[in-house]
Amino acid sequence: MARTPTAYWDYIKVEELLSLQCGLAESDRTLGNDEVMFITIHQIEELWLRLVLLELVSARDLFKRAQVPEQSLSAAVRGVERMTLLLRYAADQFALMETMTTRDYLAFRDKLNPASGFQSAQLREIEILAGMPEDERIPLGHEKSYMQMLRNHDGTASSASRRVEARLADKPTLLEAVSEWLYRTPVQGSTPGDAGDAARVRGFIDDYAASHARSAKAALALARETSIGEADATRLEARYEKEIESARAFLLGEDAPEPERARVSRIRAALVFIESYRELPLLAWPRAVVDSLVAFEQAFVMFRQRHARMVERVIGRRTGTGGSAGVDYLDQTALKYRIFRDVWAVRTLLVQETALPAVENAAFYGFAGAAEPAPIHG
Repeated sequence: MARTPTAYWDYIKVEELLSLQCGLAESDRTLGNDEVMFITIHQIEELWLRLVLLELVSARDLFKRAQVPEQSLSAAVRGVERMTLLLRYAADQFALMETMTTRDYLAFRDKLNPASGFQSAQLREIEILAGMPEDERIPLGHEKSYMQMLRNHDGTASSASRRVEARLADKPTLLEAVSEWLYRTPVQGSTPGDAGDAARVRGFIDDYAASHARSAKAALALARETSIGEADATRLEARYEKEIESARAFLLGEDAPEPERARVSRIRAALVFIESYRELPLLAWPRAVVDSLVAFEQAFVMFRQRHARMVERVIGRRTGTGGSAGVDYLDQTALKYRIFRDVWAVRTLLVQETALPAVENAAFYGFAGAAEPAPIHG
């Protein structure tokens, strides 16, 4: 049987799409242009978020494998970079919202009450799947939890709450999967389970911390040359000494609970190793993965910041339609919501290439002339 020719209009269901901008009315013909734009922009935002979720699931599923094929890392980087671009596009759309004046928005704002953009289940799903800790969520500014906000008014489950509850049970998160992958990274050619691995990793940490301390002291010497007086010099010395102590404590995982300390320390050592020796063939793509995660979270932070400034410009600092603290709440999320904290933190510890400790067992990482290199993440 011959296939019926496909029409563009039907393939992407344009008629159905164009019938969805009516809000609470039967038709968008009864709405003003500002309200139709408001609805359309938020629908587009949700479509962008859907694409972010698709890529997020794919990246998580790759890194949760017991063995992550090295040749698949380029696809992971491409997926995370796509997530970053999607969040940038979503943030750019706030400029369209700013074409509304406060009076334009107030003309239909009451229709939204008590709905709120906070009820975007997909945004909550992205946070959850990426790995944001539940105990670090910021209160909305009233007694309801974010899960209560997602439910129907009578407390029954909604499609939004069911989505988020399912995502909470969807383990591991991307952060957990990537951390497990990083834990298996060979440090100085040694992998977990190898005889003497803990000692080899600790040796690298000691050598690296010593290199970092020398670099910090050299920077202090330069800073002292331009210090104003003895009090200024004393302040600088204390600041650099704290930086040295903090770097070593971070690498040793001293901020982690005792049972998790060795594991956290090895993950952080792996991050520093990947960032420091990125020219090694088998570390090139792992380093690209790490950098893509930084770019993704940076885009997420900027999305939140852009959202807050748009809201403040259009409606000021009034209470949100859902009863939230409005802009104050949005500003707090932009400031405090972070997921890949260790990935960001290692940048404070990095030193110049000439100051790095020597690489042991360099052939393991695929130098020219080496035997067939072992899979770096087993």
